[in-house]
Formats: sequence, C-alpha cells, structure tokens
Amino acid sequence: MKNRLTMLAPLVLIPLLGLTACAGGETAGAADAPAEKTLTVYTSEPQAKIDQIVEAFEKANAGVNVEVFRAATGELKTRIAAEKESGKISADVILAADVPTFEAYAADGSLAKLDIENDTALDAKFVDADGYWVGTRIIPTIIAYNTGALSEGPASWDSLTEESYKGKIAMPNPDVSGAAAFNTAVWLQEAALGKGWMEKLVANEPTVLESNGPVGQAVAAGSSEVGIVVDYVARELAAKGSPIAVGYPSDGVPYVSQPAGVFADSQNQEAGNDFVDFLISKEGQELAVEQSYLPVREDAGVPEGAPALSEINLLDPDQEEIAAGQKEAVDFFNSLLK
Repeated sequence: MKNRLTMLAPLVLIPLLGLTACAGGETAGAADAPAEKTLTVYTSEPQAKIDQIVEAFEKANAGVNVEVFRAATGELKTRIAAEKESGKISADVILAADVPTFEAYAADGSLAKLDIENDTALDAKFVDADGYWVGTRIIPTIIAYNTGALSEGPASWDSLTEESYKGKIAMPNPDVSGAAAFNTAVWLQEAALGKGWMEKLVANEPTVLESNGPVGQAVAAGSSEVGIVVDYVARELAAKGSPIAVGYPSDGVPYVSQPAGVFADSQNQEAGNDFVDFLISKEGQELAVEQSYLPVREDAGVPEGAPALSEINLLDPDQEEIAAGQKEAVDFFNSLLK
C-alpha cells in the first residue's frame, strides 16, 4: 500500500498544479525564468562579422539579446555626440576603430571602467592602463595592388610618391574611416614621412573613397592599381579569387586595435563587460582569426595567408600624441585635396 500511495501522489498533484497555473496566469518555471536582457552595441565592424560575433556571444550567454547599430567610426561619433547632447548615450557597448576615440571618451566620462578577466592574457599595449578600454584585434593598414596590372607592388609608403603611381592609388576617407584618420596622424608623426611625404602623396592624385571596403574593391576590379587599405579586406578578396595581393610596407605599418568599452550610461554594465570579455577570450579571438583578423592573443593563431606579427614592422607611436594630433592631421590632409 505504501508503494501504491507513492506512485499515486504525483498523479494527484498534476491537476492541482494545473489549477494553480491557471489561477496565477503562469507556471512556476516561467515565473522563475530570468528576464532576457537586451544589450545594444555600436560598432564599425562589417555587418557579416558582427553578426557572427553576436551569434557566438548569445550562444555562450543565455538570456542576453544583442542589438547592433553598425556604421563607420565617423558616423558613430556623430551619433554619440548627438545622444550626449540630448542627455544620454543609448548604447551599452562600443566596438570601433581607434584608440584616440576611446581616450577622448574616457577623458570626458563617457566610458565606465571595465570589469573583465581576459585582459591579463593580452600584451599591455592593447589594454588601457586606466581600465576604460581594451584592444580586440590588430588591423594593419597596408599597400595592396592589382596583380593583373603590376608584377609587384610598392614596397614602402615612400614608394607611393613616385611618378609611376600618379592617378593609380585609392585610399579611404579619414573623415569617415577611423583607421584612416588614425593613419593620417601616424604618418605625420613619422620622421621619415611627415608633411612633406603627405604633400607628395596627394600630389600623386589619389582617389579618396568612402572607406576601406570600396578601396579593396577598386584594386580588385583594377580601377585603381594600388590601394591603401586594411589588410584583411585585401586578403579576403584574394581568397575569393580576386587579382589582389598584400604588401606590408618596409618603412612601418600603422595599425588600429579596434578597442571595445562599456558606456557609463549603460544600465547593463554586467552584460556589457561580459560582451567585451568575450571578444578577447580565446574563443572570441579564434573567431577573430576565422574572420581574417590578426588577434591580440598569442594563443589564437593567425589567419591563413597572414604573416606572424613578428614578421611585420608594426609602428607603435605614442597614443596620447596621436589622439592630440589626429584632428589637425586630418584637417591638413583635407586641405591638400582642395
């Protein structure tokens, strides 16, 4: 009899539970389920790449739904400035091109200090000493060339001022591309380049396109024989069969580390920190490598066809000086175009 009562007990409870659910309007399980959080990310990442990142993050972080606003860095900065003027930044996380942008946001109180763990696996130069941002990938700017037009490309930045390349160079607009704006400041600070080099470059009548994507397409199509462009764009086009090759300039390669940070206005600080931490986790960095980026972690490998970091002459200028001189550098470049 005891065993029979034990078996019957759950059957007696089932209708009672059903009545309770009907009376309360929801099951106990639904009542106990954690509310879904919505995380808003502002980014300059290509749409396909950020979609992959979001998918991987959401899979590893149940209950967090990520919404993305994607635009070039210049447009993001304009949007953020307008939101600050109206009282509050709407996004939780920013993932965009250059350190100077993040240094400015940290200085004016727009960013919160990060609370993450994976930053200990990174070289210190990719981590803000004050804790407001962290680099997420290494994006060098290189010289790409059309292999149908040239047997070999320019070996250096200095080479681009040669008469043979006049009218044959494409480059991104520094008013739109954060990486291009950063590069402009780096070039001006390099003793071997500077204003004299930039004057000669502009005298060679480069075609200034909206961003890095169109520059890569122009070189691949042959409308421009040479392009100043971020390396992953050229490598991805080459992998798809386009006649384009990558050259890392011998006189130094500028790069951005595409920092990420959490806005101080965010009401989802914990989820925001989790998103940033995921980007620099081993899983997040291996995804970056799959997306043709050079990683900020040494244990994530490198993209197929890309050189090891030790083989690239990366330029590491003083970031504070770059931040202070970036607007002046872009203004100088634009003045030369007139």
